[in-house]
Amino acid sequence: MNALRRAWARFAPAFDAEGLVKQAPPVPVRTIARRFWPYARPYRPWLAVTVLLIAVAAALEAAAVWVFKLLVDDVLVPKDLGALPAVAALFVGVALAGGLVTFADDVLSTWVGERFVLDIRVRLFSHLQTLSPSFFDSRRLGDTMSRISGDVGAIESFVLSGVADALSYGLRLLFFIGALMLLQWDLALVALLVAPAFYLLASRLARLLKRASREKRRRAGTSSAVAEEGLANMALVQAYGQEARELGRFREESVGALRAELASTRLKSAFRPLIDLLELGGTLAVITFGTYKVANDALSLGALLAFVAYLARLYSPIRGLSRLGTTLYAASAGAERVLELLDQEPAVSDPPRPVTPARRRGAVAFEAVTFRYPEADRDAVREVDLRVGPGETLALVGASGAGKTTLAKLLLRFFDPGAGRVSLDGIDVREMALADLRANVAALLQETLVLDATVHDNIAYGRHGATRHEVVRAARAADADEFIRALPHGYDTPVGARGRLLSGGQRQRLAIARALVRDAPVLILDEPSTGLDAASRERVLEPLRTLMEGRTTLVISHDLLTVQDATAIAVMDAGRVAEAGTHDELLAAGGSYARLWELGAGRARLVA
Repeated sequence: MNALRRAWARFAPAFDAEGLVKQAPPVPVRTIARRFWPYARPYRPWLAVTVLLIAVAAALEAAAVWVFKLLVDDVLVPKDLGALPAVAALFVGVALAGGLVTFADDVLSTWVGERFVLDIRVRLFSHLQTLSPSFFDSRRLGDTMSRISGDVGAIESFVLSGVADALSYGLRLLFFIGALMLLQWDLALVALLVAPAFYLLASRLARLLKRASREKRRRAGTSSAVAEEGLANMALVQAYGQEARELGRFREESVGALRAELASTRLKSAFRPLIDLLELGGTLAVITFGTYKVANDALSLGALLAFVAYLARLYSPIRGLSRLGTTLYAASAGAERVLELLDQEPAVSDPPRPVTPARRRGAVAFEAVTFRYPEADRDAVREVDLRVGPGETLALVGASGAGKTTLAKLLLRFFDPGAGRVSLDGIDVREMALADLRANVAALLQETLVLDATVHDNIAYGRHGATRHEVVRAARAADADEFIRALPHGYDTPVGARGRLLSGGQRQRLAIARALVRDAPVLILDEPSTGLDAASRERVLEPLRTLMEGRTTLVISHDLLTVQDATAIAVMDAGRVAEAGTHDELLAAGGSYARLWELGAGRARLVA
């Protein structure tokens, strides 16, 4: 046991490095099994079939050894070849039956296990889609992906394969112990003396192994996160010559995972010879006692040989049961990481009785709205009162961090206000189903998001079931049809990851076409001209006006030239509405808007 402690102590200091993803909270094995057992409900009838196959396989394995006893006692010792054909036929029959049962068990167990893992993986992904975008902003994407792809598989050990293995080992023990008792009960008791030592050794190992396994899972998540960050920002990495730094980060985390794996392997390797020693001691005791009985005609030679064969098979499930505990503890590290995600509560959810879904007119109101982000030390918006009617445009301007984008997030119900309410056509958005609310809103976000798909698929993403004709019509209205048809495969041209094969202006017009296909009564434009040069901005403005026509529009912009035609303009400052009015009214007031306008006009004259 000191060897196990030394194996852990040698590698434990490597687990204290900084920069790792957070360790998932520890969860008892029983809790993990209880949480995930309901997911196995659809497969429980098949599990019953699996248990039956396991029982038959164990009985056939025991029968094969008994046939060997018959061969020795009825054929070899008396030298009676007349009984050989019958014994040989028994051997062949038992072997064929065992092969068929094992084949059926393997195929059925794999089918049930993989379907079970698929269900949990889909359930986890579905749950993640209910969480607010801020949850993903605060976590490393690579680590989340590692949990979805790798850690979910560990859960199957608890609920299915772990249970099946335990049943298999238990039934084999039952059959083999029964056979040993039938052969020679006192010899069987000698053989079972080592069983408690197996259990004690395995339980001590399991506690040490779980720590190494948790660290290995965490390191794997961290290395995935580092790889995802570096590859996703490869242009930045190469432009600033940071390849060596990113390689060093990835290597450091991978070496950490290697050390954790080595620690786990050393623990298991230290465990194995101790188990072998216990088995050897038990076997020698049985052979010594059995030889004495054979010498005194108290036991036949065939019975002794069969006894030794049963004993070899008896220690295998005992060893398996002892390993099963360590396997479950090791797998619990992955299950804990999955549970941590499943236990994340969505920031918003559907009301118990939502209002009837419908296409709304588009009257939006923020009524005394106050909101503070989780763990923030001040309100992002405070006591905001704003209204915009159907077909009108409300522009939000002001410095970064003033609360403009927060209002858009509240309208989309990424969060709910701490005080006040946001309404659509006089209905509190908290009384609407999320799908109903968001079906009435189209959003062009500050970062123009483009999928790694074809042009057609990117535009059709705006509304499920959009036809080819509707996609083309939207592209023409967004002034995108011309450049799309010039692409190698037209509308069927892949645009690459994040639309890297398109220019900034082309991506923006693609996003406008997507919003046009959605045909929602409310439109959110978050910095629609950010990152575009003057020519591209002018090219985009006309499609934007087409998109805004007849829709209630919330425009968030630093570029005052794009908002001067708005029905109303609100100047945000530190989460409050500092000024509100039309462009001419705000200029006449001579306040902060007028100063911002003069600064913008001055910059324009300087550029000219």
